[in-house]
Amino acid sequence: MSTFVAPEIAWGPMAPVLIVLLAAVVGVLVEAFVPDARRRLVQLSLAALALGGALVAVAALWSDVAATGGTDVLGGSLVVDGPTLVLQATVALLALLSLLVVADRLVGDEDAFAPSAASVPGSDYEELARRRGLQQTEVYPLLLFATGGMMVFPATNDLLTLFVALEVLSLPLYLLSGMARRRRLLSQEASMKYFLLGAFTSAIMLFGIALLYGYAGSLAFSDIAAATATANGLEGLLVVGALMLLAGLLFKVGAVPFHQWTPDVYQGAPTPVTAFMAACTKVAAFGALLRVVYVMLPGMTWDLSVVLWTVAAVTMVVGTVAALVQTDVKRMLAYSSIAHAGFVLTGVVALVGSGVTAVLFYLLAYGAASVGAFGLVTLVRERGADDDEPAVLGEATSLTQWTGLGRTHPLLAVTFTLFLLSFAGIPLTAGFTGKFAVFSAAVEGGAWPLAVVGVLASAAAAFFYVRVIVLMFFTDPEGAPASPSDASDGDAVTTTPAETTPAAAVEAGAATATVTAEPVVGTRPSTVVVGGEGLTAAAVGVCAVLTVVLGVVPSPVLDAIASVAAFLP
Repeated sequence: MSTFVAPEIAWGPMAPVLIVLLAAVVGVLVEAFVPDARRRLVQLSLAALALGGALVAVAALWSDVAATGGTDVLGGSLVVDGPTLVLQATVALLALLSLLVVADRLVGDEDAFAPSAASVPGSDYEELARRRGLQQTEVYPLLLFATGGMMVFPATNDLLTLFVALEVLSLPLYLLSGMARRRRLLSQEASMKYFLLGAFTSAIMLFGIALLYGYAGSLAFSDIAAATATANGLEGLLVVGALMLLAGLLFKVGAVPFHQWTPDVYQGAPTPVTAFMAACTKVAAFGALLRVVYVMLPGMTWDLSVVLWTVAAVTMVVGTVAALVQTDVKRMLAYSSIAHAGFVLTGVVALVGSGVTAVLFYLLAYGAASVGAFGLVTLVRERGADDDEPAVLGEATSLTQWTGLGRTHPLLAVTFTLFLLSFAGIPLTAGFTGKFAVFSAAVEGGAWPLAVVGVLASAAAAFFYVRVIVLMFFTDPEGAPASPSDASDGDAVTTTPAETTPAAAVEAGAATATVTAEPVVGTRPSTVVVGGEGLTAAAVGVCAVLTVVLGVVPSPVLDAIASVAAFLP
């Protein structure tokens, strides 16, 4: 009778992931057993401690990984090397900043999430839940589960673990996207689109994994890489399988032609969730893409270069051109994120060591600016009436509603300008350093045509960033026209009393009134900047500091990343 041999598991290198995932499980128990009055504080504290603990765990592992190059765990299913630690630290940091935006109560005692996400929009049950002040605190364990999946995703060393990590990070995001407190139908539509397209892409990716297994007889990256070194007559399976696998990864980064979900989901999802997705999902997906290209498929450089070059160039152009015509701030930032996916791909296809360093730095710089920008979007609100009482309503995302914001709220406008300049790649911002790094790596790797396309796309993209700056600082706040499309479904449109129609009820002595009829063309809804509990302001402040520091003195961070930017085979 054979005896059972317990497997040896190196728990230490897995500490960052374990801390986050175990906290997510504890968060589920908190939902079940902690009283309502204390639940939010407990969940927020647990999530913050878990993400902070993950950062500490990464710091504790850093010196050993820098000295040894890393180690594999769970029988080679996961690899903890330099790029893994950099990506896990980036995800944990950006998730912690996003958590502050998620947790902030900006309007009264309300956060950004529906009191009852399962209720039918506009139903009596939803109204009852709103009046009773129900809170959706399960968003915290959902965010932790997604973060845990994102931390596993770039560390995977076999295709089965890669797919499991993809589903762990995706499923919570599908739920979170449909939980917006306002614009419920738009939010649920975004969630459904994200789920259907994500499920379809996951099926394609799984089919590709099956083909790669049929080609190499193994799911391990190292075995597939070894199999590509010699011809065995099954190269058709390899090429098709690799393309289908890349399709799944390119969907997650929002690259063309797999970008269709991005603007709709970014616009419809609760803005704190959009910030989390825009920053953290890209970091995790590009980390996995780097490992697949550099570790699993280095022998297919000739075959894949044409595909990746084409995708990178088209993504930069399509994202930039589409962003030029947007009139909604969130959709503009969504198309901007598509263009930035193309910029990052430029560093990926460089296929040189400096390209890995450049991509890792760019992801940190872009993530910080994204969380900060979307955090500021949550603070700019429409002002109207709720139940015939003056109230702050939903987010003012129409560009016309940002007109003159630099005169009424200069600090917010200046900070938003900083993030826009970083997106545009203006010197002395983190975005400039990131773009310079990826374009330099592309030139070094012989992909100079992509660098040229990237520079031209960046120059064109500066237009729609500067347009917002001009609206905020150099346009009269009373002279901005609005169209009926600026009004969102279910939200009141506000005007000054002199501009109201007979259908508007004007509060005595109030500065605004609520229009119950269609909005009048030529008027602009009033906006107000809310402060909330200060959590969003703290997150935005940290993002602004990172954007400046990484732009002015990037060398320490670049050197630290370069010292460990080598994948373990």
